[in-house]
Amino acid sequence: MDITIYTDGAATGNPGPGGYGTVLLAGKFKKELSGGFRKTTNNRMELLAVIEGINAMKSPGMNITVYSDSKYVVDSVEKGWVFGWVKKGFKGKKNVDLWKRFLEVYAKHTVKFVWVKGHAGNHYNEICDQLAVAAAREPNLPPDLGYEESLKDDGLF
Repeated sequence: MDITIYTDGAATGNPGPGGYGTVLLAGKFKKELSGGFRKTTNNRMELLAVIEGINAMKSPGMNITVYSDSKYVVDSVEKGWVFGWVKKGFKGKKNVDLWKRFLEVYAKHTVKFVWVKGHAGNHYNEICDQLAVAAAREPNLPPDLGYEESLKDDGLF
């Protein structure tokens, strides 16, 4: 079965409160996912939206097309950058925890990425944006441990 996933991420302040939104489409089925964190970045939420969408697949071997307005995510995969980062041990790269999680779920399926212009009237991209922004505004958001740990590693906490 072919699966379509739309994703978006948001952060207020970047870093600041952030959220992700994902819409999964398979035939007549539609599922929405979202979540938020008290302090994170837009790029982390863009990538987490993709991870959560792919991770929602119950069976391996799906043909998945991911639509994202994040050049960071789309180019990192479609241009092969992330695979070079693996070979170099992610030296000097950000969001290593999430890229490793992405590679685990990515390997279970056939995934291609399509970049879409954000805030340009694409119906499902707009829904994802609304989900991400709403998630970032929720009270009592949990920590994004991967982000906050990276700040400790950088001596910023």
